[in-house]
Amino acid sequence: METLIQETVEEMLQKLSTPFRRVRVEVREDNTYRVNIESEEPSLLIGHHGENIHALQSLLRIIIWKKQQGDYNLVIDVDDYRKRQEDNVIKMAERKVDMVRKTQRSQALPPMSPYFRRVVHIHLAKKCADVVTESVGEGDHRHLTIKLKDGSSTSSPMNDDSQGELMDAPLQSSVTQETLFEF
Repeated sequence: METLIQETVEEMLQKLSTPFRRVRVEVREDNTYRVNIESEEPSLLIGHHGENIHALQSLLRIIIWKKQQGDYNLVIDVDDYRKRQEDNVIKMAERKVDMVRKTQRSQALPPMSPYFRRVVHIHLAKKCADVVTESVGEGDHRHLTIKLKDGSSTSSPMNDDSQGELMDAPLQSSVTQETLFEF
């Protein structure tokens, strides 16, 4: 499957006359194939706020599905752009978890895409047994709230025994969406 994905991405990029150095495909334990394109012109592939990555990913899913149906997920990244975003969103969520534990009050993250909300949900479910997350709102204003589980103490630290991968979300706080994705 990795070879099929790599060859398909390389063919797509060549047909689009888009320069690239290398295409790497990594398989995750949850049957997710993460494709990272190393490019001479990453901004061309990334697009405004990642719009081009999203479009390429949608096309790739359709093409691969027609070639090989199955239960898998595809995520396209360019020069680890998405990975850096995921790391920033996770760090922000972990800071909010600390605030929840300190104040015993729920905290809201800024509005986020479904992908980043999912990343936060999965990460916190694996690493923070004393909190729960909930998606709240509609449309572009949909965000996550983090709160203590009923009966949880505020002194439990993050669990360091698991490593989670995450996906999309926005906040309702003093943090703006612009600061969310700074590198």
